[in-house]
Amino acid sequence: MSEAVDRLFLRRAVELAAKGLYSVADNPRVGCLIVRDGRVIGRGWHKETGGPHAEANAIADAGGDIRNATVYTSLEPCCHTGRQPPCTDALIRGGAARVVAAMGDPDPRVRGQGFARLRSAGLTVDVHDLPEARELNAGFVKRKTAAKPLVRLKVAASMDGRTAMANGESQWITCAAARADVQYWRARSSAIVTGIGTVLADDPALNVRERRFAENNTIRQPLIAVADSCARTPATAKLFAGTAKVLIFAAKEAPRRVLPGPGEIVRQRGSKVDLDAMLGHLAALGCNEVLVEAGATLAGAFLRERLWDEALLYLAPAMLGASARPLAQLDFDRLADSLVGRIQSVDRVGVDLRLVVVPQP
Repeated sequence: MSEAVDRLFLRRAVELAAKGLYSVADNPRVGCLIVRDGRVIGRGWHKETGGPHAEANAIADAGGDIRNATVYTSLEPCCHTGRQPPCTDALIRGGAARVVAAMGDPDPRVRGQGFARLRSAGLTVDVHDLPEARELNAGFVKRKTAAKPLVRLKVAASMDGRTAMANGESQWITCAAARADVQYWRARSSAIVTGIGTVLADDPALNVRERRFAENNTIRQPLIAVADSCARTPATAKLFAGTAKVLIFAAKEAPRRVLPGPGEIVRQRGSKVDLDAMLGHLAALGCNEVLVEAGATLAGAFLRERLWDEALLYLAPAMLGASARPLAQLDFDRLADSLVGRIQSVDRVGVDLRLVVVPQP
């Protein structure tokens, strides 16, 4: 088939992969389309962590018969045994003639070896790089190449860059539509990161509540990580009321605590939480995408230490005044020292604006 036709089928495979956006936490989101004689005979996607991979689901959808078929997959098929057997073996065993992928797998256990295994078995392999495939798995790629998750920093502010009144009053600066939009970003994240200041001031649940994010009638709740050097998070905090695992990152010398069932203390060296080490810990747990929902102090630390990949800035058409709290605690003496980003997109969300900002290269 022509490259143009290949890309059409690959885009459909990426669309299938996106069906796992809310249910796949520590694996890549993968979709697969099996075509024979110009007709789609099988469709599949990776539905949940630990479950069958996209290729296996597509083969099953094809009734197990993929002889002489072309397999379109959004990611290089795996060639190692983990919680599931190698997809390369299933494709070879099934008699597929050709595999077309939208990107290679950055996992060191695969990284080109999947393609090599298929070619050595006589299959034709073509790769047509699709940006949308990489975008869907940007967090997975970063975790496998940099041992860190992709970090999104979410801030809700007024037009003059304020997140709360001087007395801490902040509900609600942004509109209901903007708050519903935040649910989307939570639902696709592996973990939510916040600070002890936010926990003590607002007692947030930081959970995914909307049923539209349910898979098999179950809403996957992201892990919750709290930067809390002195381990002051109350046992009565709403964070512990749900099903999400809660990690309290604290200093080694922090007091010993007994936390509710889903809570666990992760102790670090030093008197303050090492955010870079915290991100490394989350990556080791399989977190691909992390959403930071925090106050000015922690948000400022992530920005200052350059530990962010995207900033989601929700701007409400309101002015809170000079005495109100800033969106991030940053201290610069010179314009040349200021933090500069690049606006990637601007969208209207209800009466508010959502800006997606990325670091300036």
